[in-house]
Amino acid sequence: MTRVRPRGPSRRRADPEHAHDRRHLAPRLEAPGFRLSVRDGTLDPVTEIDAKIDALVPAWLTVPDIAEALGVEVTRVRQLVKEGQLIAVRRGENRALHIPAAFIDGDKVVRGLSGTLTLLRDDGFTVEEMLEWLFTPDPTLPGTPAQALSENRGTEVKRRAQALAV
Repeated sequence: MTRVRPRGPSRRRADPEHAHDRRHLAPRLEAPGFRLSVRDGTLDPVTEIDAKIDALVPAWLTVPDIAEALGVEVTRVRQLVKEGQLIAVRRGENRALHIPAAFIDGDKVVRGLSGTLTLLRDDGFTVEEMLEWLFTPDPTLPGTPAQALSENRGTEVKRRAQALAV
């Protein structure tokens, strides 16, 4: 005799006896610097920032503002964040995504930013640490690494980012 599975939702999911089946999700929910996306249950590389870092960044733009400046759809800007070519944080009353305005040069992303972000990420920097490093004045540059990138001095910025790994 073959056993027929009942239609409808599985009782196993609701049964507290089988709660251990969902334990693999717990570490993902508690990962530092990440928020759970309600839409698909994945972690988005987006973080909230503290007042110190918020004060370092002179100007912020929302994702729609960036999309308009770049002449692309909002989804493309979100893709750039997901790919690590831009970094975004949640801030403000409604916790909307914001990207530092210094990362945009006219109608394109500042040259050298993507490579610098990759170097910093590979060095183990969090989003907050990347923002702090990019917007903290360095007297030997002079200015901030973000200013140096916008002034087309990316080689020196990348050299300093590589030196952090040593």
